[in-house]
Amino acid sequence: MKINVAILGATGYTGSELIRLIDGHPHFSLSHLGAHSQAGKTAGEVLPGLAAHVARMPLHASDTVIDESVELIFTALPHGAAAESVKQALDAGKRVVDLSADFRHKTSEVYQDAYQQTHPYPQLFEQAVYGLSEWAADDIAKSNLIANPGCYPTSVLLPLIPLLQSGFIDTDRIIIDSKSGTSGAGRSAKTNLLYCEINEGLAAYGLPRHRHAWEMEEWAEAFSSKAVNIRFVPHIIPMTRGMLSTLHLTGSNTDQWWSALENTYRHKPFVRILAEGQLPSTKQVAGSNRCDIGISILDEQNAVVVSCIDNLLKGASGQALQNANLMFNFNETLGLPCHAQWP
Repeated sequence: MKINVAILGATGYTGSELIRLIDGHPHFSLSHLGAHSQAGKTAGEVLPGLAAHVARMPLHASDTVIDESVELIFTALPHGAAAESVKQALDAGKRVVDLSADFRHKTSEVYQDAYQQTHPYPQLFEQAVYGLSEWAADDIAKSNLIANPGCYPTSVLLPLIPLLQSGFIDTDRIIIDSKSGTSGAGRSAKTNLLYCEINEGLAAYGLPRHRHAWEMEEWAEAFSSKAVNIRFVPHIIPMTRGMLSTLHLTGSNTDQWWSALENTYRHKPFVRILAEGQLPSTKQVAGSNRCDIGISILDEQNAVVVSCIDNLLKGASGQALQNANLMFNFNETLGLPCHAQWP
């Protein structure tokens, strides 16, 4: 069984990761690569890491008609640019996994608050399913439009939701400190990401309120039925990939928090709860679709939870493929690496 797949935005970091993953998938077959600014070139000319037949595939402009045989489209386009492609794909009867932020919220009003722009197709918010794979598998399987979560929200929501559901967390005192590799900023040229600008440096950004804070609060409440107030500060660090989020949490019964996490994720293939007192690092998840979570109890009311993902895999393309597997009723692990690249 082969399902033909298209990737729009194929030459960005998330698009190129999708190419690599899908080419090794037993049931998905790359059929169309869209990269408007690079149209007319081959994939290998723009992505030198590609080889064999994939490197020879042509890159198409955005107005190129996608063949009717394509059943699934991944849109790896910037927010604001993806919505039109998503609408066209749905109108053509395709199933879509959107890696942009254009459908990650419940309403267009929240989207406008977070991204400061009006959404062109607000009616599609009712159709979209927020694809936090471990928490929405049943809805994902029934949907034609999956909004792939942001990388920061993925790293935060996976540890936070079980603790909120347990009732142990003070919902007004959630402080998140996150750090991301530079690939999270995309592939387009930016002065602040030049080697001389970022090397040997560490910088906070997105203050006073980063746009992912809306996403975190909205879906933390949706999955736990508890309204939350999150203070979120992201940082960019001079490494290529990886994301570490530190959650500073206050509440009660901290001696039961580890069990709440372990019981929730014991049978989830891509979430690993480390032994009590052990904390994860970005290195141990790099190249995998895994989220590693560790907890350090400070006292009866306070604890620090650390969550690590590869921002391009579990934080983007890996989770997108995990969601596509769920959409087509495949084993969610198909084509996805569970083990990290080591060393």
